[in-house]
Amino acid sequence: MRIPDSKIEEIRQTANIVDLISEVVPLKRRGKNYIGLCPFHTEKTPSFTVSDEKQIYHCFGCHNGGNVFKFFMEYHKISFIEAVQELAQRLGIDLEFEGEQSSEKQSEQELLYDINTEAAKYFSNILLHDDEGEIARNYFQKRKIKTQTMRVFGLGYSISGWEHFLNFAKEKNIDLEKAENLGLIGRASDGRLHDKYSGRIIFPIFSPNGRVVGFAGRVIDERDKGAKYINSPENLIYNKSRILYGLSFSKDEIRRLDKAIIVEGYMDLISLYQAGIKNVVAVSGTALTEEQVQLLSRYTKNAVLLFDADTAGEKASMRSIELLLKRDFDVKIVSLPRGEDPDSFVNNYGKERFDELIIYAQNFLEYQTAYYESLGMFNDPSKMAEAVRELVKPIALIGDELKRTILIKTIAKKFNLREKLLESELANALVKAEKQIISEAKIRERDSEKTEKKIEESLELNGTSTLYNLEKEIIKLLYEGNGEINKMIMENLEIDEFYILAHRKLAEIVYEAALNNEDLKVSSLLEKIEDESLSQYVLEITFDKYSISKNWEKLNPTLKTEASLIKYTGDVIVNYKMQKIDLLIKNNLKKIEEAESEEESLALMRQNQMLEIEKRNIRKFIQTKNI
Repeated sequence: MRIPDSKIEEIRQTANIVDLISEVVPLKRRGKNYIGLCPFHTEKTPSFTVSDEKQIYHCFGCHNGGNVFKFFMEYHKISFIEAVQELAQRLGIDLEFEGEQSSEKQSEQELLYDINTEAAKYFSNILLHDDEGEIARNYFQKRKIKTQTMRVFGLGYSISGWEHFLNFAKEKNIDLEKAENLGLIGRASDGRLHDKYSGRIIFPIFSPNGRVVGFAGRVIDERDKGAKYINSPENLIYNKSRILYGLSFSKDEIRRLDKAIIVEGYMDLISLYQAGIKNVVAVSGTALTEEQVQLLSRYTKNAVLLFDADTAGEKASMRSIELLLKRDFDVKIVSLPRGEDPDSFVNNYGKERFDELIIYAQNFLEYQTAYYESLGMFNDPSKMAEAVRELVKPIALIGDELKRTILIKTIAKKFNLREKLLESELANALVKAEKQIISEAKIRERDSEKTEKKIEESLELNGTSTLYNLEKEIIKLLYEGNGEINKMIMENLEIDEFYILAHRKLAEIVYEAALNNEDLKVSSLLEKIEDESLSQYVLEITFDKYSISKNWEKLNPTLKTEASLIKYTGDVIVNYKMQKIDLLIKNNLKKIEEAESEEESLALMRQNQMLEIEKRNIRKFIQTKNI
């Protein structure tokens, strides 16, 4: 099944990128565009720009950019199809799917989603209905998981043996190579294929929109020598650092309560959800990542960390606090009794006791203070100074100055220290944090310059900067989405006339779209550019990082109408053609100086005479056409 291109185009035409991005990024109007702080990297000076006119966005800091579909994919960490579906739902557009009779092939992503869906149904049916699933049903019953909960989370079981799922995949005509890439099938050293999750209970892993992107398989018998958990490998539809387990089930409750409880494991989340605590997500076997924090920030800026009451859990909490503070989260931490995890606690003590824990959760500063106390750092003056400095560091990550001041006063009061001393430490920490942000920005800028330089070197400019700039002007004009301008350029310049390879590729995309009567707006054309560096290049010149001409608006304040822009386009085309001829004449003159024979020199002189005639003809043609 696939979504027709016409329906995708309808969604693109209906969506307003400024309105949709404004829901998650505060934007301010600046000239004809809107600016805000980029949601894809940490910055204090806005470099994130959105164009209402062109329906695109671009960050000049981290260079993330594209149309409304790209924003939803990047911000919500979802696939293109999921972005289309979510936008359709928001805009009230009914999606239509082309059936299996469609001659067009499914996208690679959709094929992988389909395979995972089939696998999830297979594992679930075994757990819920087959005799072979009894061992797994007994396991879940001992863990107090109800049958309805098993259905909600799609829990399953993979029968012990080498070829049970493999045979199922063959019967369903599932592409075995793709199933292997998804981690559903393994390959032995002798090349024989086998079931990867044999004898394990199965936890399907869902995208925020509820599509199966991967699986986790857990051993039932703790005495098994294999790894306790086996997870899907990263692939086209699954990136574990960008997935929060359970988010598809809990996102509405997180929004409603404006709070997310973050736990470590699958069973922790499932048990809490079953008990009625539904605003919960799990990091599921990995340390909390920046991508996961960014994903969660879509739904709330209030987080409660609830990791296991052991050394590993404490360290995970300490690492997570910094990541959450960087994204302006209000962070609290629940400390469970030793030997307890969220799963065991809620089953042993019930929802009411658990709710009390959440109500009395410590703020991050109280938690970190208790952590350093448990390490004995406040018993030694030198270690105490180190601990206080460590307490001040995360405060520097908080953007709200009032909050920082209150927290500094709290530390000063607790340890009987002068506030000015702590303010000095905070100032140092703020400088370091600022330096880190500037350093990261410089790295991004340097990478950008390298990309630009790489493009220019690969284009073999060799002293043709004027020609390069004129071609860049033409590409910018082509991507303005003006039909008259595009027609003028196409009538006067063939694709192979572009001197620079990248410009030739970009022009070819526009020319082909025009010939096929397709939408020529940059928001549509961007999807046709496969090279990421070229896509960034188009976004930057489209957003006036390079003006159409350095002084054109200053010298020609009336050049605002379509007619004046068309005249300007004609001038650029003429200058470009003249520059190309001048470059050829210049090269010929150099060759004449180095010529080894009079015959060679005369031939080059004749070429230059013909080129001069061509220049005069261009002028006459231009005067006749009045462009």
